[in-house]
Amino acid sequence: MTKELFGTDGIRGIPGTPPLDDATLFATGHSLGTYLKRAHGSAQVLIGMDTRESGPHIASVLAAGLTQAGASVAFAGVITTPGVACLVRQNDFQAGVVISASHNPFQDNGVKLFSHAGMKFPDAVEEELEADILKHRKEPAPKNTLRLTADESLHAQYLDFLQKRLIPGAKLSGFRIALDCANGAAYKLGPELFRSLGADVIAMNVSPDGRNINANCGSLHLEGLQKRVVTEKGRLGVAFDGDADRALFVCETGKVVNGDGVLLAAARFLKSQNMLKGNRVVATSMSNLGLERILAQEKITLARTAVGDRYVLEEMLRSGNVLGGEQSGHIIFLDDSPAGDGLVTAVKIASLVSLHGKIESLVQGLKDYPQQIVNVKVRSKPPLDSLPEVSRALAEAQSALGENGRIVLRYSGTEQLARIMVEAEHEADVHRFTQSLAVALRSSIGA
Repeated sequence: MTKELFGTDGIRGIPGTPPLDDATLFATGHSLGTYLKRAHGSAQVLIGMDTRESGPHIASVLAAGLTQAGASVAFAGVITTPGVACLVRQNDFQAGVVISASHNPFQDNGVKLFSHAGMKFPDAVEEELEADILKHRKEPAPKNTLRLTADESLHAQYLDFLQKRLIPGAKLSGFRIALDCANGAAYKLGPELFRSLGADVIAMNVSPDGRNINANCGSLHLEGLQKRVVTEKGRLGVAFDGDADRALFVCETGKVVNGDGVLLAAARFLKSQNMLKGNRVVATSMSNLGLERILAQEKITLARTAVGDRYVLEEMLRSGNVLGGEQSGHIIFLDDSPAGDGLVTAVKIASLVSLHGKIESLVQGLKDYPQQIVNVKVRSKPPLDSLPEVSRALAEAQSALGENGRIVLRYSGTEQLARIMVEAEHEADVHRFTQSLAVALRSSIGA
């Protein structure tokens, strides 16, 4: 079944317009509360948000819908997405709601739902909720919404959880670390966490005004962090996105280490401790062929899933693996949390750097194959294999590359885009086949 409201990362849109208009938001809260009462007999729900100016209003409308359905609501205020997932698990909430559009600009927002286990709801539950929301959103939302007050004890509880993720033996006293908090959900918690562990923190982009989240900062804009790490002689730089469910890293030299590098460093450490179950790591189709080959040299298997941390987690749970993630910086340490958590990842990598020296040594031998990702705006999203011109271009490229390259062609789950990823030994092949696929897509369904 194709979902109208729920994408790969919850409900996304422009606040004030469907699906983030008051009627749909109220119906979403009411439908969630009704479902939880039916499934669990009670409905205690935790709401958190990032720093977007639209967040408080969305939270209050959702809370009004929840309470009308008989649910009780706790409010964490500004907190990371994985922070909500963690607190839901620890406090026996029946669900968590996060108001965030992750790495998108402030004009966007979204609603993510978590089950009592701190994981995204299965597709079947989202479909059930969506059917109920669509049925009830025709009714106007009440004009009076709830005034929510943040429970600060929840932040203290999550901070305690994060502090305990430090790898035994690691010491961060005097460890110079630069944190780009993207004017987002980690703006307060990130510096507080590392200072509490004794680190010397260079805090960047920690002055949110409701509109500057992700604005030329954070995990999509690393230039400023790279400069600060080099000029201020940091041991490590960390860049979060708006809701801090991902983290990218910068070496002392200014070189970037993405999620593939993090997976390699973590896999090596876990294997050395006999903690890498099955000697297997789960990643997505976007992880570089170079990661697959260096892991194979160390007798570690790389399993691939569709793009999206939910698919990585599903495979980890199915196969019993403890480490997985995405090139974009979503990393799941399943022994710590079922949610990709940028702050957990940052503590783990800082621990490893403190124990083993420079981050470069942790990712030694990782050679990225040339890779290019191109986004093509599309007017519709028919099955890609139903487009003859695209199928022809894809078959030609795959035949030419053989075993020495990869192509991933997919639609974005949150935007009206088709994404092309081409990877090959030679840069010229990457550009040639990226362009031929882009031309075929634009000709067939370009916006």
